[in-house]
This record gives sequence, structure tokens and C-alpha cells, in this order.
Amino acid sequence: MVTINYLADKLIIGAIGGDMYGNNGFTGNTIFTVAVMDSLLNGRDYTGFLQAYGRKFPDQSYGAGFMRWLRQEDPVPFNSWNNGAALRVSPIGLVCRTLQEVLDEARRNAGVSHSHPDGIKGAQAVAAAVFLARNGRTKEEIRSYIESEFSYNLHKTIEEIRPGYYYDQSCQGSVPESIIAFLDSTDYESAISLAISLEGSRNAIASITGGIAQAYYKDMPGHIVRNITEMLPPALYEIVEEFSKTYPLRLFR
Repeated sequence: MVTINYLADKLIIGAIGGDMYGNNGFTGNTIFTVAVMDSLLNGRDYTGFLQAYGRKFPDQSYGAGFMRWLRQEDPVPFNSWNNGAALRVSPIGLVCRTLQEVLDEARRNAGVSHSHPDGIKGAQAVAAAVFLARNGRTKEEIRSYIESEFSYNLHKTIEEIRPGYYYDQSCQGSVPESIIAFLDSTDYESAISLAISLEGSRNAIASITGGIAQAYYKDMPGHIVRNITEMLPPALYEIVEEFSKTYPLRLFR
């Protein structure tokens, strides 16, 4: 259990809350989101920080390709199209000052591992959605930009998607659904509830949704915040706290 030194309602933990909601613990989604936070705070060496965090928390269910990448002394991208990079990039949307910087930085982050065009596109779409949400764009503006820039169909609803959906770890099969869960929501908790209503690896969808939802709504329910602060190990919490102080979300309200 960590010692809370910062006001809990100011913590930037949207993606982490999505990962942990109903999951009774954190996964690699949280670990690598915090790794990206740490990298953004300390020089943007994505490869070094991602490997360091993965090796520090080796008991998670990482994909086989990513596990090999973590172990390499001189890692090379493995051309993955799955959503691993999209799951970790939400902090980029909170740090960058222009949309073009967001796209460039998300490409850099994804490219160290998930270098397939679809892997990069998914990461860029998530980071861009966070950036637009943070800066007060409407849901329709966010929908329009993501559809036009990335060719994702965001005009379905979760209600329409749910009956035939089973989790697909590709960016093409999970990033649009994650964004739609946010677009259909009325607050942070409803966004996460919609995300986990989809069958399969619900915490992955919810991680992406949660990062966008907190950037947009700014607030999170106290019981979700308490659960996070009680369960995060100090090594992760301290970075979240430092990142939240350095890039306070409420500046953009």
C-alpha cells in the first residue's frame, strides 16, 4: 500500500483505472503506461524504460513477441500489428503541445516495438483522441478527426457491436471499439462499464477507453481512485504522482 502524498482526484490514472476496474489488480497495460510516463519525465528513451519496467515486473502475461523483445540486449522492432503500443500511449496525449507532435511522438513510441503500420496507426489514434479530449474538443469533433485521419468506423454503437464481438488484440479489432465506448459514455465509469461489456480481454479495451475518458471528463469516481491507490505498488505510484504534478490535467479543464 502506498502513502498518498498528492490529492487523489488529481492523479492521472484513467488508463490504469480501466485496466484495474473489475480486474482486482493491474496488468502489463498499467506497467507500460507508467513506463511511458517515466520516459516522458526523463528523456523519452522509450526502449530503455519499457525494457526496464518489463524486466522489473516479469510475471505478467506478455505476448511472446514482446517477451522476446524485452529480453534482447539490442532490441529491434518486431512488426506487430496488435494493440500493445495503443495500450500504453495515453500519457503522450497529455504531454504534447500540438496534434502533430502527438502523432510524431506516438509513432516513435510504437515504432520501438510495434512497428507494423496498423500498430503505429492504433497508437496514434489513441494518443490523438486523448489530446483532443484533454483540450476540450467535442465528441463529434473527436469522432470526425479519428475517422478521417485513421479510417476507423466510429459510427456504430457499443449496443450494436456487442452481440457479435469477441476480443481481437489487433489494433483494427480493438482500438475503434475502445474509442466508441468513450463516445457512447456519459461519465468515466459508464465509459469503463461499456468497455468491459464487450466479450474477451475487457481490461485491454477498458485501458484505452479509460485514458480517453479521464482526459475528457477530468473526474473519476472515488471508489475507483481508492482501489488504484491501494493496489498500486510504490514503484509505480510514485511515477504516476510525479507525472500528475508535472502535467496536471485540470489545467486543461
